[in-house]
Amino acid sequence: MKGYKCQNLTTHKVIYSRHVKFNESNFPFTNRISADLSSTTPLQPSLLIPASVQQHNPPSGVLRHSVPTIQTNVNFPQSTTTSSTTPALTIPTSASIDLNIQAGIHPKHHMTTRCKTGSLKPIQKLNLLHKEQSSLDPTSYSEASKRFEWRRAMAEEFFALQKQGTWELVAPPSTCSVLGSKWTYRTKYNSDGSVARFKARLVALGNQQEHGFDYNDTFSPVAKLPTIRILFTIALFYSWKMLQLDVTNAFLHGDINEVVYMKQPKGFEDSTNPNHVCRLRKAIYGLRQAPRQWYTTFTSYLQQLGFSHSQADPSLLFLHRNNVQLYLLVYVDDILLTGNDPSAIQQLVQQLQLKFTMKNLGSPSHFLGIKIATNADKYFLSQEFYAKSIVELAELQNCNSVANPCVTKIAGNMTTSAPCLSPAVYRKLIGSLQYLTLTRPDIAYAVNALSQHMHDPASAHTFLLKKLIRYIQGTTEFGLPITRSTLLLKTYSDADWASDPVTRKSTSGFCTFLGDTLVSWTVKKQTTVSRSSTESEYRALAAATADTIWLKKLLADFRIDHPEPVDIFCDNTSTIALANNPIFHARTKHIEIDQRFVREHIQNKVIRLLPISTIDQLADILTKPLSTPRFKLLRSKLTILPNSQFEGGC
Repeated sequence: MKGYKCQNLTTHKVIYSRHVKFNESNFPFTNRISADLSSTTPLQPSLLIPASVQQHNPPSGVLRHSVPTIQTNVNFPQSTTTSSTTPALTIPTSASIDLNIQAGIHPKHHMTTRCKTGSLKPIQKLNLLHKEQSSLDPTSYSEASKRFEWRRAMAEEFFALQKQGTWELVAPPSTCSVLGSKWTYRTKYNSDGSVARFKARLVALGNQQEHGFDYNDTFSPVAKLPTIRILFTIALFYSWKMLQLDVTNAFLHGDINEVVYMKQPKGFEDSTNPNHVCRLRKAIYGLRQAPRQWYTTFTSYLQQLGFSHSQADPSLLFLHRNNVQLYLLVYVDDILLTGNDPSAIQQLVQQLQLKFTMKNLGSPSHFLGIKIATNADKYFLSQEFYAKSIVELAELQNCNSVANPCVTKIAGNMTTSAPCLSPAVYRKLIGSLQYLTLTRPDIAYAVNALSQHMHDPASAHTFLLKKLIRYIQGTTEFGLPITRSTLLLKTYSDADWASDPVTRKSTSGFCTFLGDTLVSWTVKKQTTVSRSSTESEYRALAAATADTIWLKKLLADFRIDHPEPVDIFCDNTSTIALANNPIFHARTKHIEIDQRFVREHIQNKVIRLLPISTIDQLADILTKPLSTPRFKLLRSKLTILPNSQFEGGC
């Protein structure tokens, strides 16, 4: 029952009512104040309230008033409210009178409240509605020009543009459009959260470009995350030295073929020709074709040095010459370099530094926002600082953490009292969480499930998102270790049939290990409805087979043979029988392509399908919410652990 509890001051009875009226002009307990004074002589009220009273914050339950020094032999006149005469009163110098007003300012009834006991606590409400990520980065030139560090950063950027011959000043054309320009500002942080440098960048407003006029092709490949993990695993296995290179103003090294005009940068206009515009010679940041032009320029030079593209991942280039093996991975302007010949690596770095403005950062410690810790013969990939920033963005850094990111039982139309997030805030948090899954497969299923509602999140999704962030708050130190073991692939495939309560579509999940290192995992909602668990498991198996074949092809570029078929573990006996059975059934003809695809690779001994108990199925953590003991068990089998255990060698 919801309502108000009211006490009758006459009968002392308590009644409940939904409708009450607050009479704020009548306070029945105002004059019932118990005060004990050491003096037996009554004091005039004016004595307790001198002309200059300093207010202090009293402790709970007691109000203490100190009376300043009063001259002796103070005579009080006759009171206007009483016929009695107040005699003269002598008060010692610097006398102070304590008036202990107990919680008796409230009525002396049987109810015991927090106000009486003095145990009031501030109300703390944790929600995700109003907190935006605070940033000290300026958003405009007028704001940045007021601070020295940003003025210096802009000057460095402008001089770098001039050094590269990025543009030439010409009269504004009458037939071509002129793109706008803008300064962007960002503070770069180290892996521990400390400020590394202040970066100002001049960008062209590429959203004003028109296809076919001032740009054509824009595609530029970047390194896939499984390729990065495999590169670290192989370098660790062979004890190869790993270097990280960073290209300064990478896009400015790419030439452009189209005619593009841009306005002069604000704050650096030419004084003699203030109305001229910049005809671009280099692919400045912001142009749609800039990433492609930089990638083409850089890889073309590497091919001149004898490098070749990987057939599995175009961002991986390798050099095989006699007994020398060099591998270079490109992710825009961040580069990883390793190989079996340190002298050849050093020679290559010198050649690249002569051609491009490049920094040798030494052994990688922070790559793409991922912290890389090295301990003996191990690597540890984590995003601790990034995880903490997500928790702070949600304003849940002081919350109680939970041991499980998911809820095992929840209805599809669940309604909770949690506030409903706006789609913009919800998408911002989910986008951050998706990047966190690069080193955290333990939250991959939860993030995948929540990301399906970014267009219209309900209160239930806000509740589940809050629970996920509370789990991250207690596991910010968790990450993915890379250890030295074998170079054999093994894959676990699973599916949760009709897991979506609304569309009844299934969820596929699979993960692949290279030795004891987890190098690839996927969680995906299937595109069509499966009519049986066998059908959903087979679709997941086909996707796992395709990913395994790609990984095997990638290993071939590292000269790693995998003569034996790759083991794929599945816990559905009907799926295994269907894959090994050469007879096509009428009830499976709608998945005939997947069936033929898997069976062909089984017959060619590329893969080998093996049964596994559901208890030992590691991909189970990628397809459904689990109980906490089961979740922790599979998380440990995925080798996800905190950095403290990694440093301790546990």
